[in-house]
Amino acid sequence: ILGGISYGLANGKAQALSDVIIESAGEAVSLSITMLGVMAMWCGIMEVARQAGLMDRMTKFLSPVVHFLFPDIDRNHVVNEYITANMVANMLGLGWAATPMGLKAIKEMAEIERARIKKAHKDISKIKMRASNEMCTFLVMNISSLQLIPVNIIAYRSQYHSVFAAAVTGPCLVATMVSTLAAVFFCRIMDRSNKKGDVL
Repeated sequence: ILGGISYGLANGKAQALSDVIIESAGEAVSLSITMLGVMAMWCGIMEVARQAGLMDRMTKFLSPVVHFLFPDIDRNHVVNEYITANMVANMLGLGWAATPMGLKAIKEMAEIERARIKKAHKDISKIKMRASNEMCTFLVMNISSLQLIPVNIIAYRSQYHSVFAAAVTGPCLVATMVSTLAAVFFCRIMDRSNKKGDVL
């Protein structure tokens, strides 16, 4: 930033630089308001879906997928609902809306790991807590995140007057599908490797 400002001033572009800064600040505020509206709408829809029981149905529907990714978590544990809600939000391209459920899922996974350690060792005060296999898998799946509808990107493109804002849907679907498959493959290999290490 300092380099850019210095270069502009050195070349007599102080007025142009000032105009660009003011214009960019205005665009940032406008974009923030747009994205706030999009996030509020989809968070509201997710809450309506939860209260209407749709999230419970989605949890049951995605139960085989969740159990495959997190085989050591009890199927009836509340964390499954948080994981499912996070996955659905990510599939809709709602990274911001996925964050609250993601944080709750990680918190529950930490409690599960703490309970495992306590069961194996009576005194857990001397044992250093670490991320469990489930926590690492969840993080990797969030980074790869399959997106059926990239709502945030579409909103960005619409804000900047794209002729066809939804044109990125197909490429995003293909790219995130490949990244998610790679993430699943990687997580399963690492999970087995870590379990073998624990046994040894």
